[in-house]
Amino acid sequence: MLTGCGGGDSGTDRERIAGADSGDSSASAAPSPTTSGATRPDLTLPGDVQETFEGWKTGDATKDAVLADAGRAQTAVTYSVTKGDPETSALAFYQAETALAGSQDWVKSIVDSGLTFSGVVRYYAAKISVFDKKTAGVSYCADESKAYNKDRKTEKVDKEPATAKSYVLYSTRLQLNDKGVWQTTKLESERGNKACTP
Repeated sequence: MLTGCGGGDSGTDRERIAGADSGDSSASAAPSPTTSGATRPDLTLPGDVQETFEGWKTGDATKDAVLADAGRAQTAVTYSVTKGDPETSALAFYQAETALAGSQDWVKSIVDSGLTFSGVVRYYAAKISVFDKKTAGVSYCADESKAYNKDRKTEKVDKEPATAKSYVLYSTRLQLNDKGVWQTTKLESERGNKACTP
């Protein structure tokens, strides 16, 4: 099985792919692009892949911009998996440094295994700290209990039952680049963290 991406995943087994939705009406899909100087890449996911970001807005313009790009950095990983390409421009647009290298390696491992993703993932409990005008940190949980591995060739979905490891705590660091994009530069994940498990 596959696991949420991140260079610092504390789990040794690869479980489920990060990236989708719970159908909660109070949740929102990935935030729409903000106005900045950058032309943002397409992040359209296949019809059987959904993402929801619950409570992903604070009302503070800077914090909301950081959260939006943190969410897009996750979506870019899912997008790259579904495209079967660890070198998508979307991934490099929203991630940099060790986060990008780790995510590219992770996507490649999934593609090489002949798998992709199907299902829904809910991102929630986001906590944000803005350190200065160009750096911030975001942590959040992912509920992957309805996320499944899918064989890329046969399209067979492996609906493994959910466990405590279906819940992932992500810790990220972001930096504002010269295009006005908050790029994720560091990304760590811990599967089964009690802060995220029900």
